[in-house]
Parts: sequence; C-alpha cells; structure tokens
Amino acid sequence: MLTLFKARSVITMNPSMPRASAVLVRDGIILEVGEAENMQPWLQGQQYQIDEQFAEQIICPGFIDPHLHPSMAAVLLPMEFVTAMRWKLPWGEIEPVTDAKTFDQRMQELHASKPAHEPLFIWGYHELWHGEMNKARINAVSEQRPIVVWHRSFHELYMNDATMRMAGIDPAQIKPGMQIDIDNGHFFEVGLGFAINRLNPWILAPERYAEGLQRLKQVVHHGGHTSIGDLATGLFNFDTEAKALAEQLEGDDVPFRTRLVVHGTRLTQGGRKPQEGPELAAALMARNSHRLHFGKHIKLFCDGAFCSQLAQLQEPGYIDGHHGEWLAAPEELERHIRAYWHAGYQIHVHVTGDLGVELTLDILQRMQDEKPRFNHGFTLEHFGFSTPEQIRRIAALGAQVSANVYYLHELSDSYASAGIGYERASQMARLGSCFAAGINTTVHSDFTMAPAEPLNSMWVAVNRENHVGHVMGAAERLTQQQALQAITINAAHAIGMADITGSLRAGKKADFTVLAEDPLTCDPMALRDLDVVATVFEGKVFPVK
Repeated sequence: MLTLFKARSVITMNPSMPRASAVLVRDGIILEVGEAENMQPWLQGQQYQIDEQFAEQIICPGFIDPHLHPSMAAVLLPMEFVTAMRWKLPWGEIEPVTDAKTFDQRMQELHASKPAHEPLFIWGYHELWHGEMNKARINAVSEQRPIVVWHRSFHELYMNDATMRMAGIDPAQIKPGMQIDIDNGHFFEVGLGFAINRLNPWILAPERYAEGLQRLKQVVHHGGHTSIGDLATGLFNFDTEAKALAEQLEGDDVPFRTRLVVHGTRLTQGGRKPQEGPELAAALMARNSHRLHFGKHIKLFCDGAFCSQLAQLQEPGYIDGHHGEWLAAPEELERHIRAYWHAGYQIHVHVTGDLGVELTLDILQRMQDEKPRFNHGFTLEHFGFSTPEQIRRIAALGAQVSANVYYLHELSDSYASAGIGYERASQMARLGSCFAAGINTTVHSDFTMAPAEPLNSMWVAVNRENHVGHVMGAAERLTQQQALQAITINAAHAIGMADITGSLRAGKKADFTVLAEDPLTCDPMALRDLDVVATVFEGKVFPVK
C-alpha cells in the first residue's frame, strides 16, 4: 500500500526542490516528493491511499537532536527539579526558583513530602542563582535523610553526610587530584564519576531507570524528533544502560531512532590501553537493532562544564581569576584521539572553552599531518567559547560544529557580569560565523542541559535573545532557513545519518515533523511557540496532541 501525504506546504531541505505539496511513501521509504499530479506513474495499478490529515499544515524533515543523553535524562527525570528557568515538560511546567532562600525552602518542602529515609535527589542547582552549596547547607535540611543536590551542569553534585554513609564513601578514600572536595561534599568532573559509581544502585534501580526512559521517550516525541544521538553511551554503566535502552527505546511504539555513540574513555577503563578502544567499539555494532545503532563513532572529553564555569579559557580567562578543569589530561586526550583517528572513526569531542578548542584543533592538526583524512566528521561538541581565528582553523581542518546555543539564552547575562565580561558572553556559540565559513553546523540540547525542543534551539539561534530580553551578538544570528537546516540535514550529517534522514527526497526514510505554521515564514519570535502536531516515523503517524 502506497500513502500519499498532502500538506499546505512541504519544506524539503533539498536545494534542488525546496518546496512541494505532497510526499509519496511506501514501506516507510519516500518514493517521490513534489506535486501529486506528477506522481501518477507510481500510482497506476497500485493500491494507494491519500492521507489528507496534514492538508492544512506544514511537513518538515523530521527534527534531529544530534546530542542528548537518554541515560542521563533517565537518571535525572525522576528527580525533583528545582531550576532557575521555567521548564516545560509533557507532564507539567516547573516554575523557576531564582534565589538561595527559596531554594532552601523548596529543599525543606521536598524533604517533608517524602517517606522517612527515602533518598532525595534534587536537580537544577546553580550557584549564580542559588548561592554557594555545601554539605553543611544540605545537612541543615536533614542529617538523617540522604540528600543529593545535582548541579544544573550535571558535571558536579553535592551530598550530605547521610548520603555518604548510604553510598559507603569514606573520606580516607579521597586522594589529591580526584576533583573532590570531601569536606563540602562536592564531587565534580572526574570526581563525579567516583560519586556516580557509588550512587548507581539508587539512580539505576531498574524500576526508576525504566520510568526515566519512558519519560525521556515522551520528551523526545513532544519535541518533534524522529532521530536523536546518544552522545556518551555507557556514561553510568554500559551493560545496565544497553539493556534498558533495548527494552524501552526499541519497539513499534517508539517514534524515533537513536545513534549510540559510546563514551570512549569508559570503554577502555580498567587498565585497557587507548589502542584497544577501536576494536572494542567495533564489537558493539553487533548489538544494533532497528532503532538503536552504534556507528563508527566515538565520544571523548576535553575540558570542563560550561554551566559550572569550568571551561578552559585562553587569556584573559575568568574575571575572578579562577581556572577551568580538564576532563582528560591533554596528552591522554591525544592518545585516545590518535587511536580512533587511525582506525577511521568519526570522533566527537566535548569541548566548551576556547583553550579547549585550541587544544582540540592542535591535536586534529597533528592527526591530519600523520594520516590525512577527508570527510572525517570530527565534531566539536557544545562549542561554548571560541575565537574568530578558530573558525578559520575548523573550516581548514574539515571539522564540524555541534553547539548548545541555549547556553546563550540562559547564561549570557550572568556570565557577562559574573564570569567573562560582556564581549565574550555575547559571542557564545558563534553560529553565524560557522555558517559563513562553510562549516557543517548543527545545534543540540545536550538534554537535560537544555530543553529537548528543536524549535526552542532554533528560536535562540535566530533571535539570540537571552532570558532578560537582551540580544547578544546580533551578527551571529542565523536566518530561519539556516536554523531549520541546523536541526535537520546538518544534524543528520553530524551523526552520520544524512544518507537516510534529515531531508525529504526519494530514497530516504519517511521521517516528518508536522507543524501548524511555517517555520520559515512565521515571525522569528514565534518560532519556539509553534505547535508540533505530529511526527511521522518511517511512514507511521504519531500524533503529538
């Protein structure tokens, strides 16, 4: 059976035919995009149906978030959200908490609402709004109940004494350089991994984790996605994650596919050498299923969390003189990149500061000198701070950019006054320069670091308006066409799926996002409020509302 989908307009992201009015589909594959009267040769002698449910709406290529974290979301979504920004989730809105006193009141309310001794996990704390956090402050809420306050960045957390007892953390285990301040119950960057390993029995408890993945599935669908990238599979525990992902994100009721990109240093932990990584990563492809795919991709980490002001910066650095953190020693990062580069992998590097970008580009240059590669897909992930000169280097080296542009909206006002100054804060995520240089550029949510709403990311990229209403770095704004490209075909290129999705043309998967209004002709300020009516995944309709 063939299905002819009609629409008020079809936006194809195919420059040879940018607009159409119909899409013809068979067995989940697009046969032809264009005008219905031109499709008669396909229909003659065939069984077909005309689907006019979207006849007054707009069909776009299915939205793609090339960098989010299903497992991280599954861990965080069952937690209590206490955040400085309003969050819209499919099951309700989270009202903002923007000062320390109200944050403490909310912790007390949550403590009082829980059964005795049940651990309390809170996500969303940020010092710029909620003041300095420490073990004593959490102990003041309760010395008996285990309480964890997880930072908005995800890269750090705080726990009280009761949590340390519950998790079996002995201060004597903590050695210098572990990125742990045990006196304040603060575990950050590498130290976060130490804490996670001890909290896994609670945060990865099967029922809780399954609930979190079901919530993640709702979030992804409501955002209009038909493909996502899991950029660090194995972040918590590889076997537990792989089993749960297969159970929850593979099935006829799942309206999207997931590109799984394994956490490279976790893959070789336990004494293995970086050179063993490519073979271990290749073996994972035997696990591939219809919706869950490991490709020839790897995720590595350079510098610290953007939200925590732990990005590594070139001069003049941070206003208060503090320094960022490395998530991997520079020489260790280079060893891992070399192993995967020579094995032909597409490498994705978490990098947030301009010093981190400089290091990463220096390593990429050495790799090109050792073994020149074309169309290698080396991707700078997050891309918070950069310089104009680095844009030229990225283009010359053939790399890609996958940016979290939402940071500009939430953090640029605070960082201008309490971080790095106005000039650099206004030029976070310099996407306009990337497009002008011909760099394949996409945007992502890094969910839960930003809402998993591609239209919201598109809104920020086009308007560059921060949460207090100031336009930051107007010269770096994208056009609506460029921003839609960033969440469709460019995103598909970033995760190695452009051959099957990201645009609408003959031969690709029938993946659509259906909108009530046209994202290319609407008021730019209305983008984030456009209604996602439905998604179509491989020809099957999944209503959103």
